[in-house]
Amino acid sequence: MRALTWTAMSPPVMSRTATSTVNLRRISLRRDRVCVRATASSSATVSGGGVVEAVELAEIGERSKKWKWKGEYSVNYFVKDSPEEVTPASQTVLLVHGFGASIPHWRRNINALSKNHTVYAIDLLGFGASDKPPGFSYTMESWAELILNFLEEVVQKPTILIGNSVGSLACVIAASESRGDLVKGLVLLNCAGGMNNKAVFDDWRIKLLMPLLLLIDFLLKQRGIASALFNRVKDRENLKNILTNVYGNKDNVDDTLVEIIAGPANTEGALDAFVSILTGPPGPNPIKLIPEITKPVLVLWGDQDGLTPLDGPVGKYFTSLPDQLPNFNLYVLQGVGHCPQDDRPDLVHERLLPWLAQLSST
Repeated sequence: MRALTWTAMSPPVMSRTATSTVNLRRISLRRDRVCVRATASSSATVSGGGVVEAVELAEIGERSKKWKWKGEYSVNYFVKDSPEEVTPASQTVLLVHGFGASIPHWRRNINALSKNHTVYAIDLLGFGASDKPPGFSYTMESWAELILNFLEEVVQKPTILIGNSVGSLACVIAASESRGDLVKGLVLLNCAGGMNNKAVFDDWRIKLLMPLLLLIDFLLKQRGIASALFNRVKDRENLKNILTNVYGNKDNVDDTLVEIIAGPANTEGALDAFVSILTGPPGPNPIKLIPEITKPVLVLWGDQDGLTPLDGPVGKYFTSLPDQLPNFNLYVLQGVGHCPQDDRPDLVHERLLPWLAQLSST
């Protein structure tokens, strides 16, 4: 099982050792819209010489609200308005986490964003403090539908979707299906190719592992085996080791991060969600959806991501987009792993905040 890792942001995939190392410098690629950003230090809390202020988990819990999706499922969400006067540059954003994560995975970004923008964050069904209904068949399409319904019923204004990993893919699907100005723009952080590994069959590494992945699918449908595996995966020491391999900045893999992942994994229905997601259909391929999106898109990609590596089919496709589509901007973040927003929030904010500020004038 060493060749597979289950993480808080993406389904089980091969470890970074199966991928080639990408050596990058501070250079410009593909005109001005694809850039490689060199890291200035190893600390995730350094931002322009200052400290990235994280929201306390207790505050997130106290300020979270519930929304009934389809009149049946309780969905947890968080909102923080800008304390400053609303300006033409102010935006409304919705943060969408990755596999196994939840709203607190954005704790290092909420304050920076909410200084000038209204920030919503949501726990997708099956994760965090949202319902994990028994027998529910989780799909990328259902999460995209949830996002659009949330915008229509709760946010009720044009919104920029910001997602990580499978959360990014859910945002891509939602944007491709939305009409009018409901979705104003997209920010994709290391976008996943699907809900699970079966989506990226074009990758030779996945082809080699496909028999093993299909065997794991079969084993996960055996309740006893699935329970034993899930219990091992959510063990805090194991989680910390897995996350250390996922993050470029090891200092940010702390007890708080482990608790963010382990806590919801110990709630009722978490095992069923885990099995359904890993054994279900991978969902729509982002490569087929992206050309349908005409809204502005910002893509940020950690170059140390072994889950969706730059030299894999999904990474290669996204790095080619700025040459093909004028509404795309992409920056590669050096020394950053699969979860840039928590790994190196300062580098994310350096690109994200100016992009949001200028969006109203484009």
